[in-house]
Amino acid sequence: MSPVTGAPPAPVPPGEASVRPGEGSVPPGPAPVRRLTVLYDAQCPLCVHLRHWLQRQRQLVPLDLVPAGSAEARRRFPELDHAATLAEITVVGDLGQVYREAAAWIVCLWALAKYRSRAHWLTTPAGRPFARGTVLAAARYRSRALPPCAPGARECAAPPGAVGPPLTLGPW
Repeated sequence: MSPVTGAPPAPVPPGEASVRPGEGSVPPGPAPVRRLTVLYDAQCPLCVHLRHWLQRQRQLVPLDLVPAGSAEARRRFPELDHAATLAEITVVGDLGQVYREAAAWIVCLWALAKYRSRAHWLTTPAGRPFARGTVLAAARYRSRALPPCAPGARECAAPPGAVGPPLTLGPW
């Protein structure tokens, strides 16, 4: 998703990967996204469930799933506010694009073969409220499933039995 237009990233056309800017017939515009890193809360049962779901999907754009706040996340993205990445889903593109909240969910769907058209719809005026509502519902679930972290804590413990019933991901 473009931070400016709200549109998903431009796909990489076949045969264009080796063309450099200013050479050949590459149209001007934003560079295509070739890889995304999803920073997820490894202590959150819903987040871990969605991580596994993303891994099972056919990906048009590869997704690297990295625990938020981990040593690996800090090594890859030292400039990010890692406390904030634990509070909300954050996706980072291979060229440094940062997506949060609804935009992060939408760009994850955009990376998947089966859900790309749904991601485009979620960026429209009709779809945006649905995307926002989904993010709010996930946040509400997380607030009930996880105790608040102690100030300055590096990790938060999940309460026993916090997993609950399996999550159903709707008809699309």
